[in-house]
Amino acid sequence: MKRPRYLLAACALIWAIAGSACHSGDPDALWKIVHQSCVPDQQQHDDPDPCALVDLAHGEAQGYAVLKDRNGPTQFLLIPTAPLSGIESPALLAADAPPYFAEAWQARSFVERAAQRSLPREALGLAVNSRYGRSQNQLHIHIDCLKPEVREALHAHLGEVGEHWALLDVPLAGRRYRAMRISEAAFDRANPFALLGEAPVGMARHTLVAAGATFEDQTPGFILLDDSADLWRLDRGHGEDLQSHSCS
Repeated sequence: MKRPRYLLAACALIWAIAGSACHSGDPDALWKIVHQSCVPDQQQHDDPDPCALVDLAHGEAQGYAVLKDRNGPTQFLLIPTAPLSGIESPALLAADAPPYFAEAWQARSFVERAAQRSLPREALGLAVNSRYGRSQNQLHIHIDCLKPEVREALHAHLGEVGEHWALLDVPLAGRRYRAMRISEAAFDRANPFALLGEAPVGMARHTLVAAGATFEDQTPGFILLDDSADLWRLDRGHGEDLQSHSCS
């Protein structure tokens, strides 16, 4: 059934308003902090300030920085030191793409330090927002605790999550996600961006979340979660909504 033209226009306006609210401020702020401050400080003074960490072991093209986000007491960001616009960057699907998600998981130690205690893997998650749900034009992975209700829902439905993408039979923060499980060993080798199975042109709509998990046989792993921005559902593809930005 064709939707009335005025309805299409109204939805487009709502989408534009939501997008403009999301993109307030300087969209290049993260890139400037990393490129103009953290990397030079690391190279010249062996001090990553204002970042918590700068890793250039394989050069800037393969490096990354970890920065405390201004929102929330425990949220950190992993930011590549190479210019990458976001989840839609074709370089993320290359065979030699750096393991940004695996590095972000290792950086959870900064979250624990800020929380002043060790945290179970099920409490933590990594999130990349879609092009329509982000405020910055440089790829960044949010590292923080999951909302308690998200953690509980994933635990309750763990047995329904298999090794291939399937729609999760429970909403998370009001959205329906596809889910698949992956072992910790496979996660370290795999490229979660490539696991979405999407061509670069379609990647911009996706938001990708990796939630820490312990499977039924007590082996460690992750539940990968995928949602797509959708105009009609007013869904901006904002996987960060699954995080609490507080580990209280």
